[in-house]
Amino acid sequence: MGLILVAAEVAGGSPSPLTLELVSHARTLGDEVAVVVLDPEADAVLPALGAHGASQAYVGRETAYREHLGQPAAQVVSALVDRLHPDLVLFPGTQEGRDLAARVSARLRLPVLANAIDVTKDGDAFLVRTAIFGATVDVITRTRSRSPLVLVRPKSFTATASGGPQPATEVLPLPAEAPLGARRLESVVAPSAGPGLEEAKVVVSGGRGMQEAANFEVLEHLARQLGGAVGASRAVVDAGWVPYALQVGQTGKTVKPDVYIACGISGAMQHLVGMKGSSHIVAINKDPDAPIFKLSDLGVVGDALKVVPALIEELRARGLS
Repeated sequence: MGLILVAAEVAGGSPSPLTLELVSHARTLGDEVAVVVLDPEADAVLPALGAHGASQAYVGRETAYREHLGQPAAQVVSALVDRLHPDLVLFPGTQEGRDLAARVSARLRLPVLANAIDVTKDGDAFLVRTAIFGATVDVITRTRSRSPLVLVRPKSFTATASGGPQPATEVLPLPAEAPLGARRLESVVAPSAGPGLEEAKVVVSGGRGMQEAANFEVLEHLARQLGGAVGASRAVVDAGWVPYALQVGQTGKTVKPDVYIACGISGAMQHLVGMKGSSHIVAINKDPDAPIFKLSDLGVVGDALKVVPALIEELRARGLS
């Protein structure tokens, strides 16, 4: 195998966690890993990308990449793919990644495989595993075209540093005729006092069993005690109890913490897709037949509104307040 190209994303002056996951895994798929970084802070993320295995970086520093949607990036990435003919192009399975991959696909008439949870090599081809029917069935697709585009779900791989040097850099100028189109007027980052949901080692999630929005304060208290983050099922997000940013599941965020505590969550497949990779799963539910118990390592049959406060008191007694 030859060249693997990764479309990198920058968040707060650092590579996004998913970008590092993709670069790390790309090392197992090809002889050379290259990244394309289109962001005003591109230079700041190069050391981390090199440390995780990227040997070549194609960089664009114009503010247009951040101010506009995927139009200018799509033109530049398409031209780069057409020039390099990489064996595989990996995109983060985010809103921005999906937008960019779709535009590149349309420009170059290349196929896109979305929602990948694994990518392996098989001779001169790649095997891309995706989950369908609410993650009840896995499908393995063997690539046949040149430079297939693959969108990968978060937490599918582990970010592991290889200790490499900063990659060699080639600057990609923004063409004068690059389309700009829609402009991003504002970006709002939800305030958070603890770790981010996708990076937290402990996640405490609530579902309909919490009965009302006010009761999520109990889960927030428990999450603070454990140094974790609060999540939620789609049902309570749709009900407006908590922001969409807290949703765990197929149409929300994918988490893979050391401990996942599901409080009043029945375990619909849509939710399980986003958290079944957790190392240890604790379920609290009044219904002994709730599907969540089939996946949990520890199950408590009881009312989460009684069990969680009791757990908080026990942790306080042990010096965690």
